[in-house]
Amino acid sequence: MITETPMIRQYNEIKKDHKDALLFFRMGDFYELFFEDAKIASKILGITLTSRSKGENAVPMAGIPHHASESYTRKLIKAGHKVAICEQLQDPGEAKGIVDRGVIRIITPGTVTEDALLDGKNNNYLLALWKDKEIFGLSWIDLSTGKFEIEDIREERLFDELARLNPSEIVLPDDITESNATFTQRIRTECNAMITPLPAWEFSESTGYQALLEHFGTHSLEGFGCQDAGVALGAAGAILHYLKETQKTSLKHIAKIQKYETNNRVIMDRATQQSLELTQTIRNKNREGSLLGALDQTKTPMGARLLKDWVISPLKNHDEIKYRQLGVREFTEKPELRREIIAILHDIYDIERIAAKVSCGRANARDLISLQQSLSKLPELKEKLDFFITAIISDREKEIDPLDELRTLIGMAISLDSPHSLKEGGIIKEGYDAALDELRYISKNGKQWIAHFQAEEIARTNINSLKVGYNKVFGYYIEITNTHRENIPPAYIRKQTLKNAERYITPELKEYETKVLTAEERAKDLEYDLFIQLRDKAGTFTKQLQGISEAIAQIDVLSTLAKIAVENRYAMPEITDSLELNINDGCHPVLTMELDRERFVPNDINLDGVQDKTMVITGPNMAGKSTYIRQTALLVIMAQMGSFIPAKNATIGTVDRIFARVGASDELSKGQSTFMVEMNETANILNNATERSLIILDEVGRGTSTFDGISIAWAITEYIYQNIGARTLFATHYHELTELSLLFAGIKNFNVAVKEWGEEIIFLRKIVAGGTDKSYGIHVARLAGIPKQIIQRARSILNNLEAATLDINGKPKFAPLKTDHVKKPRQRKLFASKEDLVIDEIKKLSLDEIAPADALNKLAELKKRLYEDE
Repeated sequence: MITETPMIRQYNEIKKDHKDALLFFRMGDFYELFFEDAKIASKILGITLTSRSKGENAVPMAGIPHHASESYTRKLIKAGHKVAICEQLQDPGEAKGIVDRGVIRIITPGTVTEDALLDGKNNNYLLALWKDKEIFGLSWIDLSTGKFEIEDIREERLFDELARLNPSEIVLPDDITESNATFTQRIRTECNAMITPLPAWEFSESTGYQALLEHFGTHSLEGFGCQDAGVALGAAGAILHYLKETQKTSLKHIAKIQKYETNNRVIMDRATQQSLELTQTIRNKNREGSLLGALDQTKTPMGARLLKDWVISPLKNHDEIKYRQLGVREFTEKPELRREIIAILHDIYDIERIAAKVSCGRANARDLISLQQSLSKLPELKEKLDFFITAIISDREKEIDPLDELRTLIGMAISLDSPHSLKEGGIIKEGYDAALDELRYISKNGKQWIAHFQAEEIARTNINSLKVGYNKVFGYYIEITNTHRENIPPAYIRKQTLKNAERYITPELKEYETKVLTAEERAKDLEYDLFIQLRDKAGTFTKQLQGISEAIAQIDVLSTLAKIAVENRYAMPEITDSLELNINDGCHPVLTMELDRERFVPNDINLDGVQDKTMVITGPNMAGKSTYIRQTALLVIMAQMGSFIPAKNATIGTVDRIFARVGASDELSKGQSTFMVEMNETANILNNATERSLIILDEVGRGTSTFDGISIAWAITEYIYQNIGARTLFATHYHELTELSLLFAGIKNFNVAVKEWGEEIIFLRKIVAGGTDKSYGIHVARLAGIPKQIIQRARSILNNLEAATLDINGKPKFAPLKTDHVKKPRQRKLFASKEDLVIDEIKKLSLDEIAPADALNKLAELKKRLYEDE
């Protein structure tokens, strides 16, 4: 058994209150970790694991320099750990025994504020959720900016919202984490976030409401529009409690709470966000290659974060969209001013996060320098914005206050070459404080003072051999040989007797000794106090700084979208309240930047939402079907976030939701196959889409047998057209679906044009009217590098199948056209006659207006009767 030393006893007492965190225990210039914490940290950080004491009393131990703790903390946080910072609370020189220590802060993934631990382009959200019946109350905060929001949602939208917010830490009631391990694990897996349980009582609506009133110092939440927010108030209260428990500092920069309004935002579920690659690519999870990566040329971190919010949450109200559009347009019309403003924005730091650090008491001198330099750019920025008349820009200009008082104060006080540490000195400029200047003078000019004092004493006593010296034992002294003993002034006080001399001190010399020996430390202490006073003063401007940040962010995004529009020849789409979706010469916003606009083949889309609602798009792989349908969704998103789009012109009736069912993968952790994932996502569309939605579907039904797949795809397309009426683009290899156009006037066939050259094929990337008339799977297989022997064998098999299923005119033997006068492009079918009987039955079911679920049951019975009996 380990014998506890007083220090280890103190460590254990502190550690028992922070069992879920790695304890950074301050000892001099190092943070030490002991026992299991040391073992964990040594592996993650790659530092040496040593031990304190030996034998039975050996205690595993690992340490890191306190001045470099941020880099180590970042690795531990990324590895999924919390870090409790335990500091020395008293001067070791004043301690009679063990130095007092205490935890001053707990750093968690959702509560970091240090630049080294954050991504400037992304918000870092701490999220809490609380469930009451079928309603989930969500609250999320970015502590590094003070952004604090709440929302009540139904259970089916929970994971879509979590995907949009992408929190790094989620706070849950302990009764959920203890009783519903499956739900908790799903949240942890899908969000890749740390889960932190808190007592369930902290989530109650009444407790949360009172916590919010206490924090904001108000009598109600009406001023924030949150008085009747509901369950989410409990989640918000839990967040505040958690922050106070972990941060142990001022949270004044959390100055408001907002209700997230979904009624003016386009809703996109998790599958849609991923399929459209809005913020990261599917394959490698990179920002580059996503829509956000293509659009983000912002100059400030605030602007980058706002642009991301616009991309994942486009507007729905067409008047508000036009309001943004006008701002973008005016920036396009004033190119010289736009370039000058962008150049100014380039020199502005992250004011929003600096303001939060100032308010929390964590800003250092360099943060204040960055703030001062940013504020110094604002007068010029305001001057440039004076030339704009668009309301959205003019309104932002009014919020940009250079804060001359704060800017001047920081400029007078803080040295430009200040160190990171606040207690090493070198922060405050000379001339700012007289007492500090005197201490610095004493510290730096001690030899000159001693020489001057010695000269004065020689002149006063007429003792030419008088010398002033110093040693560590006696300090400063005056040494006089015994031959001049009679001339020693009465005020001299004997300090030490030597063989041939005496050493003396005077009150003046002793006073100076006290000054010079402590001047450097006293100067550092005074500098620290002066800096804290200045930082506290800056903290009183937090609200103004947050307003400035919001204004700069919006100017940054508007000017960026204008710059991209001009450089890429984008057009301003007309936004209406209709169901129209007309885009002429539209291009993919990401691919056109990667491939060059001149090499990209533009395409049109024309749906009036009334007569023409659905496009069935056929064609071979690699031809561009998926690119076309994704492109359409991305252009709608860009249009509704207020951006111009890569097109000749466009008229877009606003959409309320966008659904994308593109590609599929197993979710084995949930016991779901590829086809089950596909059907779940499709069911979500069918249950939640409205007439005003935009739906893009890619190869729905291919995860099962051919007959099942065709039946499901047919029934889904038919149901969307008849029962939902949403604007829909369906890319498919099931050429049988082209026959839907014979039944419904508003379903139109389109295909990707292909040019054949002998055995070669050329994908023209052009969407043209009509169904495709041929499959090119074997050609694509050859292009992919499938061995020649397999390609030749596949062609033989194909020829045999076609000979058995097609007549001498190349038409299916058992599926003649319903009427000779209907001239529709036909696709050669590779199926036997019974396949065509299935299609005929589907048509009958459609015409009889049987519900999709009943239709699928009947088709299953039909399949069994037609095929299994054989």
